[in-house]
Amino acid sequence: MDANAIILGSTRVEDYPFMMCGYPSRVDRYNGRALIWGEGLHDIAITGHGTIDGQGAQFKDNQPTPKEYTKLVGIFEGAGRYRPNAIFIDRPFLIRLISCHNILVENVALRNSAMWMQLYQNCEFVMIRGLNIFNHGCRNNDMIDIDGSRNVVITDCFADTDDDALTLKSTAGTPTENVVVSNCVIRSHCNAIKAGTESSGGVKNITITNCIVQPSMVAEVLAGRREGLGGIALEVVDGGSLDGVTISNVTIEETSAPIFMRLGNRGRPYKEKMPAQPVGTFRNVVLSNIIARSAGKTGCSIVGIPGHRIENVTLSNIKISFDGGGTKKQAAGPVQELENKYPESTMFGVLPAYGFFCRHVDGLTFRDVDLGYEAADRRPALICDDMHNLKLNVFNAQVAPDASAQMVLRSTTDALITGCRPPATDVFLRIEDGSRLVTALANDLSRVKTPFAFDASTSKSDVYAGFNKMR
Repeated sequence: MDANAIILGSTRVEDYPFMMCGYPSRVDRYNGRALIWGEGLHDIAITGHGTIDGQGAQFKDNQPTPKEYTKLVGIFEGAGRYRPNAIFIDRPFLIRLISCHNILVENVALRNSAMWMQLYQNCEFVMIRGLNIFNHGCRNNDMIDIDGSRNVVITDCFADTDDDALTLKSTAGTPTENVVVSNCVIRSHCNAIKAGTESSGGVKNITITNCIVQPSMVAEVLAGRREGLGGIALEVVDGGSLDGVTISNVTIEETSAPIFMRLGNRGRPYKEKMPAQPVGTFRNVVLSNIIARSAGKTGCSIVGIPGHRIENVTLSNIKISFDGGGTKKQAAGPVQELENKYPESTMFGVLPAYGFFCRHVDGLTFRDVDLGYEAADRRPALICDDMHNLKLNVFNAQVAPDASAQMVLRSTTDALITGCRPPATDVFLRIEDGSRLVTALANDLSRVKTPFAFDASTSKSDVYAGFNKMR
């Protein structure tokens, strides 16, 4: 496409043929139409400095007519496809490529899809670079969806979307793996960097670096929140495995929760008469060099479910400033399990920790982490519940003098805490619910009235403390 060239999508849904692809997945029921569509192709490209505009706002309230609905049901029944509750979203994508390889999409401007902007499903060797993306006017306005695809590079893109922006998923049995993302500026009302909302085949070997996350420049919100729901959201809820994810050098501004990790049990199948998917696995994640400013009141969370823990997560060189304003009542509030709910950073409400609430995790490391807030917050900075193998190395966080503690351990074993320098407060570490094998070494506790506090189920013998600077 030459500079200033424009391709406009029709505003009549009947101009987009409904195409049943040969790769069955959960999203069949709403990805059957597209302006640019291809299946089983190789060595293809969309390049140049022109614009492709789907005029998606014209489809904002579009639903199939009764006649078209009956036709769609018949197509799905004939193909033996999965159609939960026979719900169809009848809006065209801008770009939809299925089972293709050697794809290049470069330098074009993409505007106003009626659905996801671009879907690459079961594709291989995909290069996306230099795109300028604006996707507002309809619900489901994602920036890009990589679904069950392999060997993907996304770089040097600018995006502003109403729904999730960079989205990695697997809606069938094929994993999304070997994906590199770099040098992008991402704005979203929902989640800027997201993996695993649909996780049947898993998400593996992902590297994301050198990105900036900011609020959308569009005031009208159809999904999410004006400031955005999540900066980095990693999830496994429909089986599959999230394994080997590295995210580094990211700056995040004004989002409800800069970091959200969730292993859940929604268990949705992707084929007709297929049993519910078993609980998946979530392991081997490293986040480093993350700066977040003006984060919301919700707090960050790293949460598995009973009997299924998130494993081996490391957060290093993390600096987050929150809005604050949490109360003692919120600090004492329960957090429901919500095992089968849609995963979202706001799903638990305002968390009892203003910084991180972590539960059902085995192998969690915080290294060189600094947390603070703008308005006074009486919640602890960190709560760990049902935790095993916890390492806190130079974890420094602002804490109100009358907060219950800077950090709380519940049902936690094998914890090592070193190099911390809490500010003036009543309690540094509160140990509850049978926590044990806690080691605290070489911390500066000289500003704390009570370094360690215990409930009735724990005692001083559950903590080994040495070489600490005391008041």
